[in-house]
Amino acid sequence: MAGKVKWVTDIEKSVLINNFEKRGWVQVTENEDWNFYWMSVQTIRSVFSVETGYRLSDDQIVNHFPNHYELTRKDLMVKNIKRYRKELEKEGSPLAEKDENGKYLYLDFVPVTYMLPADYNLFVEEFRKSPSSTWIMKPCGKAQGKGIFLINKLSQIKKWSRDSKTSSFVSQSTKEAYVISLYINNPLLIGGRKFDLRLYVLVSTYRPLRCYMYKLGFCRFCTVKYTPSTSELDNMFVHLTNVAIQKHGALGSSGCIAWTPRPFCHQEDYNHIHGGKWTVNNLRLYLESTRGKEVTSKLFDEIHWIIVQSLKAVAPVMNNDKHCFECYGYDIIIDDRLKPWLIEVNASPSLTSSTANDRILKYNLINDTLNIAVPNGEIPDCKWNKSPPKEVLGNYEILYDEELAQGDGADRELRSRPGQSLGPRGGRSRDSGRTVLTTWK
Repeated sequence: MAGKVKWVTDIEKSVLINNFEKRGWVQVTENEDWNFYWMSVQTIRSVFSVETGYRLSDDQIVNHFPNHYELTRKDLMVKNIKRYRKELEKEGSPLAEKDENGKYLYLDFVPVTYMLPADYNLFVEEFRKSPSSTWIMKPCGKAQGKGIFLINKLSQIKKWSRDSKTSSFVSQSTKEAYVISLYINNPLLIGGRKFDLRLYVLVSTYRPLRCYMYKLGFCRFCTVKYTPSTSELDNMFVHLTNVAIQKHGALGSSGCIAWTPRPFCHQEDYNHIHGGKWTVNNLRLYLESTRGKEVTSKLFDEIHWIIVQSLKAVAPVMNNDKHCFECYGYDIIIDDRLKPWLIEVNASPSLTSSTANDRILKYNLINDTLNIAVPNGEIPDCKWNKSPPKEVLGNYEILYDEELAQGDGADRELRSRPGQSLGPRGGRSRDSGRTVLTTWK
């Protein structure tokens, strides 16, 4: 197609703008004709709103789905996953199989979670079953560790209720909506420190679902050694891995970690060379050398499984607008039994760079994302089938393609094998010696 792509953004980040300029695209204002708009979640709301929204033409694309919050708001993500599990159960799907304690064998990947204030009574009932447990409270619509705290007594919830001026727990006010989740108090530690995984996942279409995993994710480490001690519940440098929190942290004690591939020592403060981060590849090498290749491969297969199932859970309610694509930041925590847990999904993963390596990673992430979303850097055409050739994927790899899976009969086979134990990947399932389907992708 003739002509250059006209771009707009309301996020002034060099990793974005440098990528647009490298392609020779032309910057315009939002009031002019544009083809590509990289926008904030606030802007997407007005673009698709009934009152202020406008109809996009076939040569315009944007970087969010209209109701991305079905996945990226903590409360809605959990609600959609619970609904998805119930629907699979109703269908008699083997994916919804449970163990003798009533736990899902293959869909137990989010910690037990309740919405507050709506589910307060249910939460109290659960809390009383194991009163020594710790819970983590998060505001539904905030990011970067804001407003998060840990509790291990019901009185702390009541105090929060009074302090936050919530009139009563019966109130359905979404303004003060929080989620409260069972805290993973047995996280896998490396060098005595807690970490989580940030993985980037690109969705080009929800129906049929087509998603890509970025190979260059990373681990974010806490600057202070982990302790499950209840006296440290209010020390966020022990419990929260968010860079926005950790860059203000100082170590309680200096200690070395045998980081792969070469060791370095943590400084007394947040380290501005590596930013308290490891690449996913380094984590993989570390786990292969300490736990073995087989269990490490199984862990990463389970992480991929979690991501695909969470996207399938929201696909039916997602407004699958043909003008949209989205790059999500998935946050995963691994426990000391090497079980991965989905903590949350971010609609606007940070494009701020805390280190030089970070800047390079995020520049390449945007570059590879644009190569898939805007093929050949040409004026977009929303009517194309959104299936780019393999050579343009860069550091992305196809994670799941529903059309291909249905063509192979994999999805149909998955759903029509009652009584068969279906683990996240082929071979044998962890919970039984029975053979399982060897492909879910």
